[in-house]
Parts: sequence; C-alpha cells; structure tokens
Amino acid sequence: MSFSFENQVALVTGAASGMGLATARAFAQAGAAVALADVNGEAVRAVADELTAAGYKVIGLRCDVADMDQVEAMVNETVSTFGRLDAAFNNAGVQSPVAATADADPKDYEFVMGVNLRGIWNCMKFELLQMRKQGSGAIVNNSSLGGLVGIAERGIYHASKHGVVGLTRSAGLECAPLGIRVNAICPGIIETPMVSGMLESQPEAMAEMMKEVPIGRLGRAEEIADAVLWLCSPASTFVIGHALPVDGGYTVR
Repeated sequence: MSFSFENQVALVTGAASGMGLATARAFAQAGAAVALADVNGEAVRAVADELTAAGYKVIGLRCDVADMDQVEAMVNETVSTFGRLDAAFNNAGVQSPVAATADADPKDYEFVMGVNLRGIWNCMKFELLQMRKQGSGAIVNNSSLGGLVGIAERGIYHASKHGVVGLTRSAGLECAPLGIRVNAICPGIIETPMVSGMLESQPEAMAEMMKEVPIGRLGRAEEIADAVLWLCSPASTFVIGHALPVDGGYTVR
C-alpha cells in the first residue's frame, strides 16, 4: 500500500523491532521524518542509524513509556528536532504471564498496566498537547485482539488492552472537533519477537489459538504498518475513535 507523508513528522514507540519497526520504516519510506523510540536505547539507535544510512530522516530515542517524564522528553525532542508532530503510533507494549486471575502476581499487574495502559495515556497526553497547538494530527494506539475479546488466564493483558480501546474512543470524541483523529488497531497473532517467545514458551496454548485464525497463518508486521499508515492518512479522514481488528478474522468468529 502506498501513502505519501512528505513534509510530515511521525513518532513510533516500541520501534526497535516487530510492528513498531515495520511501521517506522513504512513512514520513512513514505517520506516522513520519523522519531523511533524504544525502552532498548541501544537497539533503537542502531535501527535509526541503519535508516539514516539508507537516506531516511530519522532519530532514535530511548524512552520507557511508563515514565511520564521520559515520554514528555521524547515528544519534546521529536518536536524540537523536526518542528512538529503529525502522526503517532503508540505501539510499545508487553505481555503478561499466563495465570488464572486468582493466582496472578500483583507485580505483573502493575508492570503490564504501567506499560500497556498508563504508557498509552502518557504518550497521548503529550502528543495531543502538541497536536492541539497545530490544530491537526492523527494518533493510532496499539490495542490487540485482546482488547476485543477475553481469553482464560490472560486477564491482566486483556484488561490493559481493553483499556486502550476505551482511552481511544474517549479521546477520539474529544479531539474530532479539533482536527485531530485518534484510532486504535487490534492486531491478531503477528509474527514478532514477542509472539516468537510465546510460541516457544507456550506451544500448546498458541497452537490452540492458531486454530481460531480463519486465514490460517500468522500476520506480518508489514500488514500492521499498512493499517497504521492508512489510519494516519487522508484516506481515513472520516474514521474517528475506531478499534480496527487486523487479525486474520479471529474476532469475526
């Protein structure tokens, strides 16, 4: 899919690998200046160096999205470097250990909620402050099929991703009159380092999940990038507060 983001600035979190990296690369290839952010500073700067060497206009930033001060600094550095912020993909997230609700560790709850839900809120807060000044912008939050359905023993993760959908819908209503669009994507089982780890550590559970994917395969990170760029592009200007499943049919069943 081909979009033009010439003279625009994009910010992508969780950009050192997987869906974040694919989306950052797609924005850069479409002409945007891109700020790549990740909690793994060394990895994201290495990726940014590769993209710079290939002729793209990018910077790599270390940021733990659960830390509000770091998020504010990330957005400020993006704007100070490139002058504005037109599109953001709030992608950074973590999985939770498989556990029944009664047996789950409170520390896991705090960690997952801190990254997956508080992290999205942190990012939106400072992105929207900038976009309100401009009177324009588009934000896409990464939820999950887990933001639309429940699965046994994954309550913490699914609760965090349901929360992302709620934040997206509320912010979408607030921001539509301001010229700012906020939407979410809900990826299915995508071929990423996170899913590779789950396939290794939970092969039986993942095999059962794959039986429920009508398309019969893992998704590709580039397919998520296509959806994100569409939601940030002029092709979707009437789409507000939507949680778009990109899941090979999983949630249609």
